Amino acid sequence: MLNKADVKAWKAQLVAQAEQQILKLTDSDQFKKYLNTLAKFHRYSARNIDLIYAQNPQATQVAGFKQWQKAFNRTVNRGAKAIRIAAPIIKKLTPADQKRLDTTDERAIVGYRYLPIFDVAQTSGDPVLSAKDFVKENLADHQNVTSLYNAFKDYLNQQTDLQVSEVPLETLNGAKGYFQPSTNEIVIGGDEPDNALKLKTLYHEYAHSQLHGLKSAFKDRPRAYQETQAEAVAYVAMQNIGVDTSNYSLGYVATWAKDKAVIHSALSEIQQVSNKVIELSDGLTKQLGLQEAPKEPAHDLKKLSAQELNKSYQGLQQQVQQARNPQQKSELKNKLNDIHHEISNRTQKQLQAFAEQNPEIKQPESKLDQSLKR
Repeated sequence: MLNKADVKAWKAQLVAQAEQQILKLTDSDQFKKYLNTLAKFHRYSARNIDLIYAQNPQATQVAGFKQWQKAFNRTVNRGAKAIRIAAPIIKKLTPADQKRLDTTDERAIVGYRYLPIFDVAQTSGDPVLSAKDFVKENLADHQNVTSLYNAFKDYLNQQTDLQVSEVPLETLNGAKGYFQPSTNEIVIGGDEPDNALKLKTLYHEYAHSQLHGLKSAFKDRPRAYQETQAEAVAYVAMQNIGVDTSNYSLGYVATWAKDKAVIHSALSEIQQVSNKVIELSDGLTKQLGLQEAPKEPAHDLKKLSAQELNKSYQGLQQQVQQARNPQQKSELKNKLNDIHHEISNRTQKQLQAFAEQNPEIKQPESKLDQSLKR
């Protein structure tokens, strides 16, 4: 049984390990790995994102032991090593506590306990699908990326004090866009042919407006620092919607690692704006209908290859398991049955053709045949 001193030392070690990993973010590849974690777990606190990244940078979806069982019908694999995250201990304050802490709040955080969670890769059971699986597939379509860009631009123009306009790329001296703090205006190269790049540029300049505008507490950051921060937010935003980010250049961030307080502050600022962008994007993709499961194309099943049939069958199986609406579930099952019949028919035809081509292979007699001979 661990005593209080042991527990305190263990907690301190967890935090120290996380900080050491954060201080290693001195090149683009390491920084990308951290931002990938941020994109996956943007609803977590900065402290817990650091802890998850330090213990398992490959983690994609985490939950507690019982939550995996009850909410997802999955079980944690035997021998899986837990990831520890911090959960606040909230205490109801007595009048004496309020006086000592100089607060009128009835409750306050008095400490943290470190709870065990597990990544989906450490579990087995039913498939786990999320809205982002559908968003990613939908945004593979050129028109849908354009729709999200336009929706985000319209939102900024109509719901915020920012003004977003477009100009020809040739007037931007090689840039894709810029943010003008003095006028609070974002300008985008309107004739950029790559719509994913156009959307990413809008995310980038929006990040500048939030982090480096005239009223921002961070407006005096060095230029290289500002660009890396804005590009990091754009990277996280594009990761969130599943658009390829493999070619992003995030610059060299070694200067941050010279001071632990500086790098934590920089990452905290990125997280704040990333969370805001992700929430906005999620809301817009929902309004645009991009978080609806993509409909199965009305294929002639007989024209599909065996590989395409199997892929459709597996995809429908997952959708049936995830469906909660009885009518939708029934429709999916009917499609599943149609594909099953087509696979079965093809198999029977292949077996028959094989038997005709190989008459020397004697087929076992059925019990009915044997009874007739008696």
